[in-house]
Amino acid sequence: MTALHDGVRYLPAYLDRKGQEALVDEIRQVVTEAPLYVPEMPRTGKPMSVRMTNCGPLGWVTDKECGYRYQAAHPVTGRPWPAIPSRLLELWAKIADYPKPPEACLVNFYDDQARMGLHQDKDETDLSAPVLSISLGNTCLFRIGGTERKEPTHSFRLTSGDVLVLGGAGRLCFHGVDRVYPETSTLLRNGGRINLTLRRVNP
Repeated sequence: MTALHDGVRYLPAYLDRKGQEALVDEIRQVVTEAPLYVPEMPRTGKPMSVRMTNCGPLGWVTDKECGYRYQAAHPVTGRPWPAIPSRLLELWAKIADYPKPPEACLVNFYDDQARMGLHQDKDETDLSAPVLSISLGNTCLFRIGGTERKEPTHSFRLTSGDVLVLGGAGRLCFHGVDRVYPETSTLLRNGGRINLTLRRVNP
């Protein structure tokens, strides 16, 4: 695999099958309390191809009227987001190399047709904290570049149980998901891919 930008760490197969199954069970509980919904792009209101929800004190949301932001309540139910599962907090403590806990865990569900365009995670006030991403379910083709949109990108496959950390000089690397490969995992009963993204929002 091509060398990654400084500060970007790829940890393949970090979670074994048992650990993945336990995490999926916890995310199902999150989704029961905070249902998946379809977010909208700012300005255009175009629906995104992923469905999403959050857990933690804050959740990342987007819509036509107010754009990208963090807020303390689910935009559909109006209820506070459920707590981040302890298993995820433990992962952050082991991997993130950051003294404060995450404040948000974005849960993105990809069906076989879902994509995610190249973007930076930059809606946080605290950009010194890393972004920690966990893949569950079907394999995806992940694309990552540099901190400027014009920089070259390269792609590799993320499989179930893989962990990726964007930190340090690579904290603002552009990244996205080009495609999902159907039937590459038996983890999720109905197929698809879950991506969990842990973030610290405030200093």
